Amino acid sequence: MSSEQSTQRQTARPAHGGMGGHGMGRGGGEKSKDFVGSWKKLMGYCKKYLIPILIAVVCAAGGTVFTLVGPDQLSKLTRIITDGLFTGIDLDAVFRIGIFLAALYLAGAILSFTQHFIMSTIAQGVSKQMRSDISRKINRLPMSFYSRTSNGDILSRVTNDVDMISQSLNQSIGMMVSAITLFLGSLIMMLATNVILTLTAVAATLIGFVLLRLITGRSQKYFSRQQKHLGELDGHIEEIYAGHTVVKAYNGEAASKKAFDNYNQKLKDSAFKAQSLSGLMQPLMTFIGNFGYVAVCVVGAVLTMNGQCGFEVIVAFMMYVRYFTQPLSQIAQAIQSLQSGAAAGERVFEFLEGEEMEDESGKTACLDKAQGYVEFDHVKFGYPGTGKTIIHDFSAKAKPGQKIAIVGPTGAGKTTLVNLLMRFYEIQDGAIRIDGVSTKDLKREDVHAQFCMVLQDTWLFEGTVRENLIYCTENADDEKMKAACKAVGLDHFIRTLSHGYDTVLNDSVNLSQGQKQQMTIARAMIADKPMLILDEATSSVDTRTELQIQSAMDQLMENRTSFVIAHRLSTIKNSDLILVLKDGDVIESGTHQSLLEQGGFYADLYNSQFTQVS
Repeated sequence: MSSEQSTQRQTARPAHGGMGGHGMGRGGGEKSKDFVGSWKKLMGYCKKYLIPILIAVVCAAGGTVFTLVGPDQLSKLTRIITDGLFTGIDLDAVFRIGIFLAALYLAGAILSFTQHFIMSTIAQGVSKQMRSDISRKINRLPMSFYSRTSNGDILSRVTNDVDMISQSLNQSIGMMVSAITLFLGSLIMMLATNVILTLTAVAATLIGFVLLRLITGRSQKYFSRQQKHLGELDGHIEEIYAGHTVVKAYNGEAASKKAFDNYNQKLKDSAFKAQSLSGLMQPLMTFIGNFGYVAVCVVGAVLTMNGQCGFEVIVAFMMYVRYFTQPLSQIAQAIQSLQSGAAAGERVFEFLEGEEMEDESGKTACLDKAQGYVEFDHVKFGYPGTGKTIIHDFSAKAKPGQKIAIVGPTGAGKTTLVNLLMRFYEIQDGAIRIDGVSTKDLKREDVHAQFCMVLQDTWLFEGTVRENLIYCTENADDEKMKAACKAVGLDHFIRTLSHGYDTVLNDSVNLSQGQKQQMTIARAMIADKPMLILDEATSSVDTRTELQIQSAMDQLMENRTSFVIAHRLSTIKNSDLILVLKDGDVIESGTHQSLLEQGGFYADLYNSQFTQVS
């Protein structure tokens, strides 16, 4: 990618985090609506797991019910032992109740395990589906989206946010069902056992609900900010890591550290506030629970002294109070997890609901193999969101087999033209035709199938040399691959690698920028498509290698329509047509010799390469 396109991308891109900041600074009331809306979408995402979720809910509720029956049986056991202190204990009854209690607790444990197993399976299934949907979405989003969104922010949504949703699904739903069941069940059992002690316990814990509501209402916005700032930090780290050499070369360590500290501090502040507010819930609920114990013991002692209840009732109530207050803490934890999941879900669904490229399934026009007629007809274009027109009124024609060179100063619109030709961006006015067919009438993949590209920025992935060379090219045999590598002068170097063409390219294999460029040129030769685009393809190689590659490129360009972007004008002297761009318009066109004879802008550009500064 040339510097002019990088400039356009930087102009269109906001601060780190990209879309991560969208909607994150709204007030608490609107956040509550976002909380509910996010979980509605998440539940819609889980609809195919509806039956397993219902089974998990039933298991969670059933296990809790079995747990609630325990104190009632303990109360009976206490009464039998108390009554038998003077007359003799009924050991058979004690044994029967003990066996029954063991069976109840075992059944509760089994149901609880089943619920956790089901929810863990569902959470992993949902996160897998969500990552797959994000992966598919990435290919359907327009290039303009990536011009304004940092890579780190996108990665944060795929990893951090999806993992947060998975954890929330795994932890919160079962915990919430169990807590609510335990809370309501213990309340019913307490009312059935003793109304006065029940009112005492309820009065002691009522304040917990009020404080719980106040805390959760304030903490949601901080969970949202936490996810946003995490995305911003990831974006900055990814950018600095990718440009580490530049940072070192320009002594930018201090500036990058200052920026990192700024993002890190924001994340620390939002995370601290979110975790601090949510962290208040646990000690608060513990205090309320202990206060409930004290209240029940005091009131129970008074009732026992007045003969209104027995000792076994107090024993049962001691457990019921724990069951009654414990859910408050669990509900607080579940709400905290739900808040984190909602904040992450909002970012993920914001990405998944982003505006996609136009659906082209209904287009019927196609080109099996283009002959190479290309026409630009009064093309006008400006990058979305910049409000600036890059290409004002561009017209040109290319015949099959011609070599078309596009030259001009930085920012003239050279790389932009290539992006429009490939339909990476949509033109605002005019038309681009291939063999008389408008590219708007063709599917994007049909347009891409007509071109092979070699860009200034090389791209290699971690895989074997062979896999990098035969990238998505069907029926490419070894002979064709090796012939291409010989043509660009790369075959000897590859044979010196540990496993030749089967060597895996990773951090242990050091390739120069020129060797990487040779590989991408060989990849284009192997692809063997009707038309060719070269964007500063030899900018990263030395002069001798450039001459060798240029010879190979001349072979590749035979009988192919080729578009060549070059700053070194000496490399395009043999072009059939040279288009000179300035400020988005073609100001001159012709052959190298004719343009020199005109003595215009191209002649000045060409001669400036040989001007010696004394």
